[in-house]
Amino acid sequence: MNAVKVPTMAEMAANGQTPEVLFWVGCAGSFDDRYKKVTVAFVKILNQVGVKFAVLGTEEGCTGDPARRAGNEFTFQMMAMSNIQVLEMYGVKKIVTACPHCFNTLKNEYPALGGNYEVIHHSQYLQQLINEGRVKIEGGGVFKGRKITFHDSCYLGRANDVYEAPRAVLEALDAELVEMKRCRTNGLCCGAGGAQMFKDAEAGKKEINIERIEEALATGADTIAVGCPFCMTMMTDGVKNKEREDTVKVYDLAELIAQQQGL
Repeated sequence: MNAVKVPTMAEMAANGQTPEVLFWVGCAGSFDDRYKKVTVAFVKILNQVGVKFAVLGTEEGCTGDPARRAGNEFTFQMMAMSNIQVLEMYGVKKIVTACPHCFNTLKNEYPALGGNYEVIHHSQYLQQLINEGRVKIEGGGVFKGRKITFHDSCYLGRANDVYEAPRAVLEALDAELVEMKRCRTNGLCCGAGGAQMFKDAEAGKKEINIERIEEALATGADTIAVGCPFCMTMMTDGVKNKEREDTVKVYDLAELIAQQQGL
């Protein structure tokens, strides 16, 4: 893989530069092997269209979302205050992130602690780049006519009313968007939200992600699009459970655009 250029805020500040946006990578985007690919795909898109961006690198800490969802308010506030200090030091105004959990926390929960920023999910940012003509998608690409279904992430959809941006990105691919039985405001959780990702599920008849993957497979789509690292893990595990890895692929929106662009 060619080296991908990722400038840090510290480097930019040292050169007296200010980026258009801060790309908030998040824990999954930094450490999870599967989601690192999403980070790389998104960075390649930003580099291709010439967006001046930077990451915090080692100065970025977890937003504290899992701690707060699990009930540890003290840890959440410590993490949040530490991040806000760094963001204020660099005078950050605009943040884009590929994780709906980071998105929701930075956008809706940091203001109460004094951190006020314009926060955008990468689906919205990609839609913006497509609308502005900066990301040019020629018709008849790799996804032309292919059936794609989109899984609404709870923190993107119901928590923040972002339903159209991811679908607009998929429609730009010239693919056939097929909806699951439960979608948009009626979407079903992948089973990982609310810090469930880090604990065993309670006793029951069926895992939530299996229920969800059955709905996805019922659409006949060969590609399941997601916009969240937790959903990525749960939907991928569901596909494996059904032994459909050969025929059904789970991709993040950024990966789909990067593939279309040949990046």
